[in-house]
Amino acid sequence: DKDPWGNRQPSNPPDRGSPDLPLCRWRYWYLGLRKALALLQATWITYSQPVPASCGQLLTQILLCGSLALAAASLTYCWLASSLLYPLGPSAVVATVCGLLAFLGLVLVPPARCLFALSVPTLGTEQGRRLLLSWSTATLTIAVVPNILANLRATGQVLRCVTEGSLESLLNTTHWLQTASQALNPDGQAGSQGLTLQAQGDSAAAFRLHVLRVTQQVLEDFSGLESSARVVALGTQRVVTGLFMLGLLLDSAWYLYRYLTDLRFDNIYATRQLTQRLAEVGATHLTASPPAWLLWAAQPRLSQAELLSCLVRLGLFTLLLMAMAVTVAMDYVAFLLAQAAVDWARELPAVPVTLTIKYNAAYTILGFLPFLFNRPPLENPYLSAHNSFQWELRFTAPGCPLLPAQRPHTAAPLAAGALQLAACSTVLLETYARRLRHSIAASFFRTQEAKRVCHLHARLQRRYDRHRGQPAQPQDTSSCS
Repeated sequence: DKDPWGNRQPSNPPDRGSPDLPLCRWRYWYLGLRKALALLQATWITYSQPVPASCGQLLTQILLCGSLALAAASLTYCWLASSLLYPLGPSAVVATVCGLLAFLGLVLVPPARCLFALSVPTLGTEQGRRLLLSWSTATLTIAVVPNILANLRATGQVLRCVTEGSLESLLNTTHWLQTASQALNPDGQAGSQGLTLQAQGDSAAAFRLHVLRVTQQVLEDFSGLESSARVVALGTQRVVTGLFMLGLLLDSAWYLYRYLTDLRFDNIYATRQLTQRLAEVGATHLTASPPAWLLWAAQPRLSQAELLSCLVRLGLFTLLLMAMAVTVAMDYVAFLLAQAAVDWARELPAVPVTLTIKYNAAYTILGFLPFLFNRPPLENPYLSAHNSFQWELRFTAPGCPLLPAQRPHTAAPLAAGALQLAACSTVLLETYARRLRHSIAASFFRTQEAKRVCHLHARLQRRYDRHRGQPAQPQDTSSCS
């Protein structure tokens, strides 16, 4: 723009508060999302291609397979070293071998790529749910059960120390009373009167040793039970997790085998291919009133039977979550009891005891004579003793160490709870996982999927003819070969 004198005028800056700016931003994000989805779709097409059509697709497949193999090796190493507590060296060797085998299998064997992709939605099925539940239970058991036993052992140690200290104080008190009784009879006269206390030294020592032996045996039993529980829980986690991982791969392989060999297996989805085929042959009326077993793959809505099944399974998972909460609560209760017992034993004071004995003995000769003259009798002192004894009552033995209370682990219950919630989510996502598994297999084996679409078309046609009372008509299978 120019003024009347031919000078160029500065253009006005755009108004940032104009209503077109949010629309431009939305279009920018929408275009970016479409480009990302297009890139992901192209990547998936390249990954699911049995034979690469160009060098670019070959390079992309190699990079994708290498990335997946590296991720699988890293997860295997973390799983072996952190969760299953195997040594670091063997864990690294096993993870490296698994990564190399996964890379070679993904690059050279197209069904292996399909099997690897099928294992991801299989986690959302019943087999994956079992794996998550076993992992959650093992994680909680390894962390909580030994901790509860350790706190019980600390409480037992408090009982042992208090018992030993009380017994030593009782024996010490008996010793000082015996000393006081002997002080009343310094000359050892047989006919003298005094306090007689006698403690059998051998019997007291034997009783003390018996009590210590019993308490030590109880503590050793708790310690052995704690070690056994830890070993058994870890071994059970290793075996169960290995079995469920093997079952996960076998389930994926079994699904792929049934998909390739049985046209009726899991063939209940109204896909885009079926819709296109029905439109080509003019048979869209077959899906106008679809049967109850036909599921629309593109619709996220669940059927009533699927919702009822999900609610029943969620009720069972609620019971499992309650059991996990009770187990964690028991851990905290055991910790609080052990901590209170240890603090109480540490704060027990030593009670000082002072025994003072005053003994005065006197005798009179012909004491009735002063009584006749109304005078007090004359007493002749015979024995006068004044002794004081001091000792302390200790309710905990000085040589008995108190074990600290073990604080409950926070990370393990949180991880177990997260795994439980993930298993709960698989109940709702199982239907979508099955649909995704069917879509993955269809993208890898397009020829087989075309045959399955023809079979489903024929099944719908037979149902339609049966309801109309017409004889079955032969289907055109030229496009299915």
